[in-house]
Amino acid sequence: MSQELYTNLAIFVLSLLVGFEVISKIPATLHTPMMSGANAIHGVVVVGAILVALEANNTTAYVIAFLAAFLGAINVSGGYVVTDRMLEMFSKPKDKGNKDKGGDK
Repeated sequence: MSQELYTNLAIFVLSLLVGFEVISKIPATLHTPMMSGANAIHGVVVVGAILVALEANNTTAYVIAFLAAFLGAINVSGGYVVTDRMLEMFSKPKDKGNKDKGGDK
């Protein structure tokens, strides 16, 4: 294993630890705005995966780039779905007719 690989692995592990510490300190009331920011970050991950795919020169690199782009896209779409559902909890309920008074509208 080369020195560059060790350096990249060390950066990856340190970023995981820092990310975990940052996320664990965020109060529950800020999770919705944080999720919107995370969606933007995952969009950048998808772009990065596409750029890596452009530089790929063997099958393994193509497969890893495809998986990175695919999983990043799932994260983006899932994040928007979760954010939308969370924001619906704070909106006023829609009036679906006057069922309490027995009338159908």
